[in-house]
Amino acid sequence: MDDEPRSDSSREQFVVWELLRGGYLRNATMSNPEPSRRPPTEFCIDETEYVHGTRIVVIAVHGDTDMYVVDELKARLAEAIDEAPTAVVLDLSGVTFLDSMALGVLLSGLKRIDEMGGQLRVVTPRAEIRRIFEVTMLDQLFDLDSSRDEALAATTAPA
Repeated sequence: MDDEPRSDSSREQFVVWELLRGGYLRNATMSNPEPSRRPPTEFCIDETEYVHGTRIVVIAVHGDTDMYVVDELKARLAEAIDEAPTAVVLDLSGVTFLDSMALGVLLSGLKRIDEMGGQLRVVTPRAEIRRIFEVTMLDQLFDLDSSRDEALAATTAPA
């Protein structure tokens, strides 16, 4: 009979991970054919800091940085670059995901600040985020640092 309870041990459980648009993962089991979407880690830019006595701007980014939030990132980065700083430190310490559209925004920002004679440094302490730059060979273009202190020290060091 279909109404008989089944024990968990007799039920086959398979977890299927599927990459969805936007980079999110969902899982499904044989007992739950309707997978639930894993909520993204909420994106935020929680601080834009102007380093006292310098023309260095620090922007800290957190969460999933993907096509759904790149407009906010683009606007904040452009706003910082419009102030004509000597350097922008983009702190990705809290970033959990980075897609190609976000990389495109970073490339545009790098181009703009280079044209103004400034510097863009990217803080990438998480191996999985740093790996994205390495696999795409963008580590050849961007100055990557392991910590905010390291990035700030590199921006104030004489060239």
